[in-house]
Amino acid sequence: MTNQPQPGVRPNDLFEQIVREHQAMVFRTLQRLTGSPDRVEDLAQEVFLRLYRGLPHFQGDAKLSTYLYRIILNVAQDEWKRRRRDRDRTFTPAYDPDEDAPSFIETLPSHNPNAEQQLSRHQTLEAVDHALLQLSDTERAILILFHQEECSYEHVALTLNLPINTVRTHLHRGRQKLGDLVRTALGSKIQERKTQARPCIPTPIPATR
Repeated sequence: MTNQPQPGVRPNDLFEQIVREHQAMVFRTLQRLTGSPDRVEDLAQEVFLRLYRGLPHFQGDAKLSTYLYRIILNVAQDEWKRRRRDRDRTFTPAYDPDEDAPSFIETLPSHNPNAEQQLSRHQTLEAVDHALLQLSDTERAILILFHQEECSYEHVALTLNLPINTVRTHLHRGRQKLGDLVRTALGSKIQERKTQARPCIPTPIPATR
């Protein structure tokens, strides 16, 4: 993404360029942050509406990428607040079955490839998404920005307006929590599968004399 608006570029042209180049990232990040694929289109429209309104006032003090991530996070936070008001605790998987598995699965503590091999990719991604939604808002945002969007510590800190050491702390804690949650979920599913696959052996009938 262009770091700063270029001289002579009209705001509308810049806006259209940003939308073309980064709409996939906006949709992907909103899905991960909110776990709401059914609402992601509306949320993305809100992101781009805020971006359009804000571009004329953009001073170039930060990168446009940082500016856009801040808008995404603000929209996601508004969605979290709406859910809390509505007491909405229903989980909907945020993954796209056509996408590659999230890269940060391999970074989780106690990552067990053998366990994943016993489960479908669908179940693994579902467990990761469910676990993400159980983290704090800050931990979830940092994990997604750092691992999914591959932002640097400095970029994450600037986007969230946090000290770098705080970002590192939340990242470490978030990884630990996510790893524990995913490991527990996958272990439960494996045990459930073993139970279902266990053959039913009939009790032998004693011979009569």
